[in-house]
Amino acid sequence: MTGPVGGTARAVADRVVTARRCAEESLRRIAAATDLGAVVALRADEALAEADALDAQVEAEHRRHRTRADAVAAVLARWPLAGVPVLVKDLEDLAGLPTRRGSRLFAAAPPATQDEVVPARYRAAGGVVVGKTALPELAIEGFTASSAHGVTRNPWNPERSPGGSSGGSGAALAAGLAPVATATDGGGSVRIPAAFCGLLGLKPTHGLVGRWPVADWVDLSTYGPLAHDAGDLRLLLSLMTGVVPGDPDSAPAPPDVADPHRRGHDGPPVGRVVVADRTSPLGPLPDGVAERLRTGAGALVDLLAAGGPPPEVERLDPASLFAGVGDPDLDWFVLAPAEHVASLAAVLGGRDAVARLVEAGDLLDTSTRQFLADGLAVDVDRYLAARRRRTVYTRALDVLLGDDGVLVTPTVAVDAWIADGRLVRDAGPGLLPPEVFSTAVQNVTGHPAVSLPWGLDAHGVPSGLQVTAPRWRDGVLLDVAERWQAAHPWPVVAPGYAPWPTW
Repeated sequence: MTGPVGGTARAVADRVVTARRCAEESLRRIAAATDLGAVVALRADEALAEADALDAQVEAEHRRHRTRADAVAAVLARWPLAGVPVLVKDLEDLAGLPTRRGSRLFAAAPPATQDEVVPARYRAAGGVVVGKTALPELAIEGFTASSAHGVTRNPWNPERSPGGSSGGSGAALAAGLAPVATATDGGGSVRIPAAFCGLLGLKPTHGLVGRWPVADWVDLSTYGPLAHDAGDLRLLLSLMTGVVPGDPDSAPAPPDVADPHRRGHDGPPVGRVVVADRTSPLGPLPDGVAERLRTGAGALVDLLAAGGPPPEVERLDPASLFAGVGDPDLDWFVLAPAEHVASLAAVLGGRDAVARLVEAGDLLDTSTRQFLADGLAVDVDRYLAARRRRTVYTRALDVLLGDDGVLVTPTVAVDAWIADGRLVRDAGPGLLPPEVFSTAVQNVTGHPAVSLPWGLDAHGVPSGLQVTAPRWRDGVLLDVAERWQAAHPWPVVAPGYAPWPTW
């Protein structure tokens, strides 16, 4: 399988197409799809200049090597993303552009002076950043809409959301606007857009991708790849991994993750599949979601059994995993708001300044005000108790999975919500409730999880099957994604949009 990322890099390395032509094509597609609201800033002149510089270096490599094959290999070894257009989520710093975080609060933010971790690594690998993508205000929601930039729409159904908080990146990829769009995940923000946009999305093991600066949600957030293709997912993850100075949790990547040319994974094969409607007792699944979980889990078991012994299959009662301990889905709504208040207080001059901002309400959207108000209500004892429970939740999931188990759940526990974040049309604005999500526990415990495309919901929007693996066994999920794509291929882009060129 050759996806749009690897295929574009090889075409540029082989001089089949220039990096400038790729950047021009991405900019053209972005201009033709402004109705999606996926892209909020462009750097066209800078991107074209960087593409020209890369083309000159590619030409120099071809003059330096005796054969075309040697030149292509040399280019790809130095620049694995040679000439690939990249979009960056506007939560991440990119030198020369302001980081507005989807909020009018940062409308006057100065241009960043340096690239954040993933944009820096992608650019060092030859990627050409063409612009920045939309997110909900301060990245707090599972939909992508704010008073700062309007509503971002799902290319599969513009009345529905592409998810959040990396919804601009998901929509851009689903519409073929660029081969790469960055994403972050603090409570499902990679996996939710992956599910709603028909993509692969992986939240890595906490610490696999070093972070700097410190995330607003200190122990919950990480960077993670979104991709059309399993080979591209592997490549992008390999490029973003690595230790970062200042991040005490960052660690070297295992060999089966660090090498993008590896196939398969280290360690034992998957021997157990644990299937659960949810990981917390938040009510039954809607019929359509439950049916897609049933068929998707069955398809995964069949896939894992092909060519080897079938895995054991277990059904997990959502009330049993963390019984007597607490509820990680609800504790997420303690930790994340409290930590966001602390982060904003450091910028604005204290908790009182955050409280005044929430009370005034003129600069913040309704859901943001509610989220921060919840955070202001968390006292230190409640916060520390939730942090201590994280270790117990992590141990419970470690024991459940062992060395060879995977947990299978829906990626999202309902069909796609309306583009502006309402579950139903007569609802008022506000935070989406915990019961619609299935993605918070992995951020609380640090386990890796991937969303695999599986089926369409009642609105014609894709949905996802989520697979969670033991910590540091991200290679298992990369292998599952590759085998899943071979067995159950999905459309490269939403209907009505052109796939990224194969050149």
